[in-house]
Amino acid sequence: MPASPAKQIGIWGNTEKPAFWDILPHITSWASENNIHLHLTTRIVENTTTDIAFDYNVIETADDFHKLDFLLALGGDGTILSAARAIGPRETPMLGIHLGTLGFLAEVTVQDMFTALDRVAKDDFIILERMVLKCIVNNGGESMEFYALNDITLDRGSSHRLINSTLYSNGNRVARYTADGLIISTPTGSTAYSLSAGGPIVMPDLDAIVVTPISPHTLTLRPIVIPDDSFLEITFPDNPTGGIALAVDGQVQETLDVDAVVNISKADYKTKMITFSDSNYFDVLSKKMGWGRRGE
Repeated sequence: MPASPAKQIGIWGNTEKPAFWDILPHITSWASENNIHLHLTTRIVENTTTDIAFDYNVIETADDFHKLDFLLALGGDGTILSAARAIGPRETPMLGIHLGTLGFLAEVTVQDMFTALDRVAKDDFIILERMVLKCIVNNGGESMEFYALNDITLDRGSSHRLINSTLYSNGNRVARYTADGLIISTPTGSTAYSLSAGGPIVMPDLDAIVVTPISPHTLTLRPIVIPDDSFLEITFPDNPTGGIALAVDGQVQETLDVDAVVNISKADYKTKMITFSDSNYFDVLSKKMGWGRRGE
């Protein structure tokens, strides 16, 4: 009986963390023992301080993700967010390994990593599809397009003034906000910045959009959850100056003029996250966020 073809696994890591370089040799040994062929990002190859003494391919373009059975993302939540944007619509499943401090998205710890990898190698896993936001910005005659797994944030940037913004959904005016800004999040992002600003927790397998104002100058404006088929438009009337800051997953930043128009909707693809049948979202909330616990 012929041997099964080697699985193709990519590694995306936070190369600034010493823990990444400590764990990499153990991953390569595991790959060798399990008929796994590794693909490394150019960042890993360029930043290594020692010779890489195993056979590998280099992920040089985004289309190289098509060659992978799954991508192993080693770091914190920021590492997973950047990997998700890099994969984009290519639908490569991703498994997050927590090397950071909170690691809410990366539910697998270093201690449990090889148990999880053994299960993935045996196809003992499930795929959780997570909604992605598409954001098109028209700013000063220039059009820009972004995608976010967590959130799109619009705030006052370096200004000390509140900003005025008006939100429309499917052409209908929702509200005018005078606040430090707005957070437009996915269910995945509902446990990130939106939660800190008072937004609700939304289960990651739901399709919905959460709009959370940041420090609104009123008691009447509260977070709202709207259907995933909504097309949102945000404008900034009556602001004396520009300098409005847009952030994508807290990692990509742009500065907007007062006449900018921001359009946000559900992307036509989802990010595929690897999880396991015995994984419990509420356990993760409790362990990592303290959800449901009484004060001690």
